[in-house]
Amino acid sequence: MHRGYFGWVKRSPLFYRESHGIRVTVRPVFLPAQSQPAHAQFVFAYHVRLENVGVQAAQLLSRKWLIHDSVGVGEDTEVEGEGVVGELPVIAPGHIHEYQSFCVLKSPSGYMEGQYFFRRADKSRFASDIPRFTLDAQNALGPTS
Repeated sequence: MHRGYFGWVKRSPLFYRESHGIRVTVRPVFLPAQSQPAHAQFVFAYHVRLENVGVQAAQLLSRKWLIHDSVGVGEDTEVEGEGVVGELPVIAPGHIHEYQSFCVLKSPSGYMEGQYFFRRADKSRFASDIPRFTLDAQNALGPTS
């Protein structure tokens, strides 16, 4: 049993993708104590680790998320914004930036994916892919009888 940052019971899977010198790793977790399934509220937290494996510093400028909720025939929501959790971090080569955030679904399952948009020290801009990661309350709770 693992009791980590969010106090989850089962160890959550890791999802990662490397593109344009940035390795993005995400660990989602279902938060049953903050959720209200009877009211179609399933709360998921996710921990993101951004690692610069390139040769130039890069500043995260903005992000774009696609959040898919499996409710009914499925609902997709796009979220765009500046930085992450109020920050525009500059990540030097070999360094990391980590943060936590959350989302609320109407159903017990879905997924998220997207892109971070960066500017390098030489002023060039690029997008780094956020891997698709699953949000699954039912498997996070384990088998039910």
